[in-house]
This record gives sequence, C-alpha cells and structure tokens, in this order.
Amino acid sequence: MAAQLTLSLDNLEAVLGEAGMSLANLVRLNVYTTDVDRLFEHYGVLASRLGADGVAPSTTMLGVTRLAIPTLMVELEGTAVA
Repeated sequence: MAAQLTLSLDNLEAVLGEAGMSLANLVRLNVYTTDVDRLFEHYGVLASRLGADGVAPSTTMLGVTRLAIPTLMVELEGTAVA
C-alpha cells in the first residue's frame, strides 16, 4: 500500500508539474482505496508529502470494492487551482 500511495503521489505531482503547478495548488483530494484500514496504516506517506508542500486540501477517503485495475489498492483524484 505504501508503495502504491507513493507512486500515486509521484504521478499526481508529475501531472501537476506539467501544468506548472505542484501539490501546493491542490484544493481538493479524493482518495479511493480497496482497503481503508491498510490506507490508514500508511496515511503518514500522504500527510508528510502534503505537509512538505504546506498544503491541507479538503480530502475525502472512499472505500471501494475494486479499482479499474484489479491489483490497484489506491487511486488519487485531485483538483488544483493556479
């Protein structure tokens, strides 16, 4: 879970970077996970990355049965403003 969460954050940062933004531009973050308990065990990964950019977007965590790719355990959906 920690590795997937880290990769998801890396990918989100890359997409934001292409738009000339960073995690600091996030105003909303939805976290979809197939295992809420495991995500909470690794929530520090998410919190520390957001904290490093001084951002605390409105966040919703949703437990789902599965994601589009069966091996995925976490998916991030962010809204950012310039």
